[in-house]
Amino acid sequence: MPHAVIAEQDVPSFLGERLFVNDGLLRPDQVGQLTVSSPDMPMDDIRRRFNEDGYIFLKGLLPKEDVLKAREEYFKMLSPSGVLKPGTEPVEGIFDSDNNAADFPGIGAGAAGGNGRPGEETAGKFVDLALEAHYADWYHKFCAHPVLKGFIARMTGWEDDTLGVRRSLLRNNTPGNKAIGVHYDQIFLRHGEPTSVTAWVPMGDVSLTGGGLIYLENGHTLGREVEADFNRKADESGLTEEEKKYAFNQNMLSTGLLADGPREYSNTFGRRWLVTKYEAGDVVLHDPFAIHASTMNYDPNNVIRVGTDLRFVDSSKPWDKRWDHDYRFNDGV
Repeated sequence: MPHAVIAEQDVPSFLGERLFVNDGLLRPDQVGQLTVSSPDMPMDDIRRRFNEDGYIFLKGLLPKEDVLKAREEYFKMLSPSGVLKPGTEPVEGIFDSDNNAADFPGIGAGAAGGNGRPGEETAGKFVDLALEAHYADWYHKFCAHPVLKGFIARMTGWEDDTLGVRRSLLRNNTPGNKAIGVHYDQIFLRHGEPTSVTAWVPMGDVSLTGGGLIYLENGHTLGREVEADFNRKADESGLTEEEKKYAFNQNMLSTGLLADGPREYSNTFGRRWLVTKYEAGDVVLHDPFAIHASTMNYDPNNVIRVGTDLRFVDSSKPWDKRWDHDYRFNDGV
């Protein structure tokens, strides 16, 4: 009797879970474990890991209560849009599954034309509130958390020259909506030296299937190669210096992304996506060429994934001043 054929959709991607990205299910051979590090490790070891891997995943760097307080404030702001399940607490961030997820799109995920406004008119109130959160006092205070800034100052050796860039991306991902495509951050920071450090801060727990960030294995080395290739194409096509720095130039996707689909990208370059679950207080620091994306959010409890992208630079060196303002739609970066 022939063996039964197992449908690809039934094969778990990692640790018994199926991980979906924009272009389908990740196969087991496309997935690996993100390396966990402790903030208490010797700083020389932390620097070595960061330089070798292009990222460092720090468990419990921030006080959990500070992260959850910020999460609570965020969902208190968004609650009037009707996104939350009735009878649940804002800090839980439980999506009301009676809603159409398409009416609650995330912002800052690379909308065509340079971070355009997502969604249709039905998303108006939700999107307005999600944008407004970028300007709230509680959020600015969270972005300037002294534990995070102090750690980066020590790790980089920038010390008093460490500057937290004002423009940040406070992203939500409601269950079933599109995930973040494949990119590296220098694409959007080309008006400065490639020395920035990004802190991705999950604002609350993110389950393995909850839409967390994923990193391409040794993606920072590939990112440098890709950027060099973009520069070569820009020279060959006669782009001006200003046009070469623009993330949405004719040699890029209209979104500034490398690709919409992580599954195909993994196939093309033969590299795995490194994944993990996250807890409130965790932080991932990555270099400007680290290639990353996210999975789709299929959290079993309909938890909305919220995370913020914070950039830090050495203020004594040239950095991209276009980022010296709060996030706004259609700002070209």
